[in-house]
Amino acid sequence: MYPFQSSVLCADRQLLNGHRSALLWFTGLSGSGKSTLAHALEARLFKMGVRSYVLDGDNIRTGLNKDLGLSPDDRKENIRRIAEVAKLMVDAGILVFAAFIAPYRESRRFVRELMQQVPYYECYVKCPLEVCETRDPKNLYKRARAGEIGNMTGVGSPYEEPLSPDLVIETDRISLEASVDLMIDFLLEKKVVFAR
Repeated sequence: MYPFQSSVLCADRQLLNGHRSALLWFTGLSGSGKSTLAHALEARLFKMGVRSYVLDGDNIRTGLNKDLGLSPDDRKENIRRIAEVAKLMVDAGILVFAAFIAPYRESRRFVRELMQQVPYYECYVKCPLEVCETRDPKNLYKRARAGEIGNMTGVGSPYEEPLSPDLVIETDRISLEASVDLMIDFLLEKKVVFAR
């Protein structure tokens, strides 16, 4: 089987859009603010005329990956599928924000290798576990500590911190607005988006 090459190139789509496509992967513990930050960044960029889209557990685990659990193998397959979808979206000229725990370095390394032909950036959304537990809107930590959820990252399963992320956002130290400002500055610096 050979990959199909569209007659419309990614570069043509980027020219039409007025910005580059890329994958920005947000990794961190549940409750660290990955999805919140990704959605706030998406909203700010929308006002700037940038086509972007957020992939997160709420829109992936309820459809494409609803057959997967929290075992190490299922977590790896979850990330593999997400990466393949993100790669297609990047080829379509979209700036993609993937907000997933992605607890294993091996899985994040796989994503980086898969995306080596396109701009890929890893953002570590860093936040202490105890702060994440206080933010817990879905009561996941509470349920994990009560034994209702097995393999919860940070409780019964490890989170392997990134060794060399492209960006670190400490959400327990800076506001959401300041975090989005940092992300915009980063995307401008990398020439993914342009000042308008």
